[in-house]
Amino acid sequence: MKNNRLTIGLILGIFLILTTASQAQDKKFKVGTIAFYNLENLFDTLDTPDVNDVDFTPAGSSMWNAARYEKKLANMSEAITQIGSEVFPGGPAIIGVSEVENRQVVMDLANTPKMKAAGYQFVHFDGPDRRGIDVALLYRPAVFRVTSTRSARLIVADKPDFRTRDQLVVSGLFYGEPIDVIVNHWPSRSGGEKSSIPLRRAAAELCRSLVDSIYKSNSTAKIIIMGDLNDDPTDPSLTEGLKTISDIDNVKTGDLFNPAAQMLKDGIGSLAYRDSWNLFDQIIVSEPLLNAKAGKLKFLKYKVFNANFLTQKDGQFAGYPFRTYSGGAYTGGYSDHFPTYIIVVKEIIK
Repeated sequence: MKNNRLTIGLILGIFLILTTASQAQDKKFKVGTIAFYNLENLFDTLDTPDVNDVDFTPAGSSMWNAARYEKKLANMSEAITQIGSEVFPGGPAIIGVSEVENRQVVMDLANTPKMKAAGYQFVHFDGPDRRGIDVALLYRPAVFRVTSTRSARLIVADKPDFRTRDQLVVSGLFYGEPIDVIVNHWPSRSGGEKSSIPLRRAAAELCRSLVDSIYKSNSTAKIIIMGDLNDDPTDPSLTEGLKTISDIDNVKTGDLFNPAAQMLKDGIGSLAYRDSWNLFDQIIVSEPLLNAKAGKLKFLKYKVFNANFLTQKDGQFAGYPFRTYSGGAYTGGYSDHFPTYIIVVKEIIK
C-alpha cells in the first residue's frame, strides 16, 4: 500500500485537468459521486400513531405546516443536486440520507423538480426508531442499478426496549461494476456522550458484521459505508468497533479505509457544537476500492460539501450549517449537517 498516496494523487492530478470524461494521454475516465446527507427532520405534517412526531405537525411546537414542508423539500433538493456538481452535474449518482420520516417523504423528495430531472429512484424500509426517522438511499439509474436490498436491525441484549435506526444494505452495479452500500445513522449522544458509547459501539459491530458477511461471499467486494455515525473518525466505535484504518499506507486486504480522519485533523467538519467541529458524516471504503486494477472503479477523494449557501451568514452561529430551525425559531435553512461525498473514477479500457 506504500504507493497509494502517489497513485491517488496522480489520478487526482489527471482528473482535475480532465474534468469529467475528458481525455489525456489517450486515457478516458468515467467519474461518479457518492454522497451522504443528514436532512435534519424531514417530516411530513401528519401526526403518525405510535411515533413521537407531534412537534412536526401544525399544532406542534415547530408549527410544521405544508408551506414549511414544501420549502424543506425544495431546500434539500437544491442542496443534493449541487453536491459534487463540479465533477458530476445533476446530483450524486448515489446518496444516502438520514432523518427521513417515512417512504412518502422520500418519494416527495425524489419528485421535486430538480431531483426528478435527474431521474432519482430510492430504497427505503420503515424502521423502529421512536421518533419515526429512518435512513434511505436515492440513486440515479443511469449510473447505478440496484440488484438487492435489505435492512439490518440493531438489537442490544441488555436493553430490550431500545429502538434505533436500521442499517440499510443496498447492492448493485455502478457503471456495471458490483458495489455494496451500507447506510447508517448510529445512536445519538442524547443523555451524554459517555453513557451512550456502548450503543454506538454496538451499531459499529453490527455494521462490521455486515461487512464481514459481504467479504465472506466476495473477498474483493467494493463496499461503501456511509452515515451520520454520531462519533468522530478517531473514536473507538470507528477504530475498534468498525475497525477502520485512517492511514492509507497501512490499509491491508480486508481493511476499511476512513478518509474522514485526515479531514477532521485538518480542521474541517460536517457539524458544529459550541464552536467546535465534528465530522460525524463519514464515507468509508473497502480496500479493493483503493487497489482497483486499470478499468475498475476506484476511490479518488472524500470531501465535505460546505458551500456558502448552506452556511449561516451571521449571528451567534455564523459559519455553522444553516439550519431549518435555530434556537427554536424557524429560519428556513437546510440542515444542521453539511453533506459529504466521495469521488470515484473508472478508466475506460478500449
